[in-house]
Amino acid sequence: MILPVKTQCRRHRRVMEVILLKQKQIKCPYCHAHASLRPASLVYGSTPQTRGKFLYVCDRWPACNAYVSAHERTLLPMGTLANGDLRHKRILAHRALKKLQQDCHMEKWEVYIWLQAKLGLDAHQTHIGQFSEYMCEQVISLCQQAPAYTSGRAA
Repeated sequence: MILPVKTQCRRHRRVMEVILLKQKQIKCPYCHAHASLRPASLVYGSTPQTRGKFLYVCDRWPACNAYVSAHERTLLPMGTLANGDLRHKRILAHRALKKLQQDCHMEKWEVYIWLQAKLGLDAHQTHIGQFSEYMCEQVISLCQQAPAYTSGRAA
């Protein structure tokens, strides 16, 4: 099966296809079935927003409602498969970080540096797409507790 890799360069496209074919199988953390790269329209329906987008979807979908977005260029998963509850928590965590960024007049990278310090994580560990419900709740709580200093930076 040739995977849809978006690139103009034929050699680069083939390299990406080989990388994706060799990558280990992604398993669902809920039912332990494999997950497959599928068009986003499978889950969201055919809309202009889903055109050209892909998800890793549990092979037992829709009975198992776990999936995760794929990066547009590499088609690698943007995180771990998540059920509806975890996807909702991740959305709320992203919103909390965005609100903190706006309220404190911070750049996105500054917010993530702040979050790394608060959680005691390094840059490779600080991805909402990898977080559990508990970690998402921690992010939301930290963001809500962060004072906005007059300097425009969170403590």
